[in-house]
Amino acid sequence: MIENDIVDGALGEETQVPSTNEFAAFHRINPATAAKGVNRLVDDGILYKKRGIGMFVATGSRAVLMGRRREDFYEQFVRPLASEARKLGIDGVALAEMLARDPGAGEENTRANAKEGAL
Repeated sequence: MIENDIVDGALGEETQVPSTNEFAAFHRINPATAAKGVNRLVDDGILYKKRGIGMFVATGSRAVLMGRRREDFYEQFVRPLASEARKLGIDGVALAEMLARDPGAGEENTRANAKEGAL
């Protein structure tokens, strides 16, 4: 949740984040579980602690998270997509055209084709 809020811009750099007790109460989880998540973000350099004040979003955290997520996106979606495109004989230009299509228009065409097939 904290990572999403940082990426979305809801939590800016140098902004204080809720305490582990607040997270635990809000999500109805064990405070130790909330602390583990927050400590992981501290270990990753996403958050830092100001003694006696609380946890804050570190400068540069959004860029770090965006870079990680882009790499994860590439590994989880783009690589398999490109592999399947190669299997189907779809070149880079055709694949780019497919990706540029209006998703809403594709749904309408799919529904229209399904309707025609049913008749």
